[in-house]
Amino acid sequence: MGAAGLLVARRDHVGTPTHVLLQHRALWSDQGGTWGVPGGAREPGETAVEAALREAAEEAGVDPADVEVVDESVLVHPDWSYTTVLGFETSPIAPRATDAESLEVAWVSVAEVPRLPLLPAFAQAWPMLLARVTAPTGSRPDAPR
Repeated sequence: MGAAGLLVARRDHVGTPTHVLLQHRALWSDQGGTWGVPGGAREPGETAVEAALREAAEEAGVDPADVEVVDESVLVHPDWSYTTVLGFETSPIAPRATDAESLEVAWVSVAEVPRLPLLPAFAQAWPMLLARVTAPTGSRPDAPR
């Protein structure tokens, strides 16, 4: 049992991540009004990557073909897990709230992220996630090869 979300980054001309795609959660949702990554529960037999890409398409209008998946970060709880799938935009993504779970979806500069009212678990994970998304691929110890 678990859930997954997609943290997709936009890079500048030299490859430095400058923005990440975030979802402003609907007020009626759990911890509503906070910002985090589009995501949700995994369906039976679905991998974390499949779930994260599906949820980002459903909630933020992200075409999975426009994302290069490069890493995963797993937070394990006693009876479930949450996987943040990290990726990069490969073609321009114009995010939009595509269901009722989002107040808005937007590209947010990496410097601005900590200034937002973040989903508490995302706020706690943000420094590590930022370090992983900005690290060169070969330097991440558990990066897919």
